[in-house]
Amino acid sequence: MTPRPTRRRLLTHGGVALLTGVAGCLTKSSDGDSETDEGPRSASGTADSAYTTVYSETIDSVVMVRLENGRGTGFVFDDTHVVTNAHVVGRSSAADVRFNDGSWRSGTVAGRDPHSDLAAISVDDVPSAASPLPFVDDQPRIGREVVAIGNPFDLEGTVTTGIISGTDRSIPAPTGYTIPDAVQTDAAVNPGNSGGPLMTLEGRVAAVINSGGGDNIAFGISAALTERVVPALIETGRYEHAYIGISFTEVTPDVAAANDLKESEGLLVADVVTGGPADGWIKPSDDVRYTTAGRIPIGGDVILAIDGQELTTQEELGSYLALETRPGDTVDLRVTREGSERTVSLELGSRPARRGLFG
Repeated sequence: MTPRPTRRRLLTHGGVALLTGVAGCLTKSSDGDSETDEGPRSASGTADSAYTTVYSETIDSVVMVRLENGRGTGFVFDDTHVVTNAHVVGRSSAADVRFNDGSWRSGTVAGRDPHSDLAAISVDDVPSAASPLPFVDDQPRIGREVVAIGNPFDLEGTVTTGIISGTDRSIPAPTGYTIPDAVQTDAAVNPGNSGGPLMTLEGRVAAVINSGGGDNIAFGISAALTERVVPALIETGRYEHAYIGISFTEVTPDVAAANDLKESEGLLVADVVTGGPADGWIKPSDDVRYTTAGRIPIGGDVILAIDGQELTTQEELGSYLALETRPGDTVDLRVTREGSERTVSLELGSRPARRGLFG
């Protein structure tokens, strides 16, 4: 087994097991004795760490989600609903939910969205201690400390620590599309963590844990996307994602050279879905060339911006569509076509159930 990074700490429900010292909680006095920073103190008189504090303030709102074919984690979203992953609930219409006080509740799946891997479970008589967890207002900065709380391998109430390792990631969705605006962390995440909260030390949800394997790379659905999707799941049982119906490749220097483009910028349209929103408005590539860099589309529009926002990566386009638009909205695409720039306006559609091309 690969050793844990030496800075990682594991806190378990009912106690605290520090695999290493907690950085920043001890200072040296002038006479060389250790003294604790100011902060909440435990019954033993020692100061609690920031990890202990966020854990104790959060754990009552974190639940185990149990279904016939498996288990996962969730957390209280509002007074009567728990949020978890769509892949946790699967096709089930009901789920059992266990709270930190040991009590069980029968829940009904109010809605699920495989495109964002989010689901909402309706639960009656939520314990008074299980209050809704607040979300971060903005995307957390890379390097910010976080804790992942959940039930890996049925070890209830486990918390691991780490940092935000990356933002604006694209991760696979169960439908074959990608989930944009995802958060990456190095906090240990294992089977059973799915659907649990990734918390900042200020006690706010930075992401809904989605995937990981304990290899220092794990991902979660961003707070911004979760707050967009889950209310719709509660209200109507589903969420409609904006859809543009194109596939593309980023314009690298190799792609630019093969297409006689002056700049390595934007997204080259490789294909357009027949009958999709972009069909007839956006010109796709009409040939391919094989080079030492691989297969490169030739011809086609290069998308430079959407609604005035410059685009350099597919993640930027995906995040904009997911967080700033809805089906039926009209967007303005600034494109380069055959050496000249133009603006193309098109109406967004609703994403199909399964992926044909990137949406």
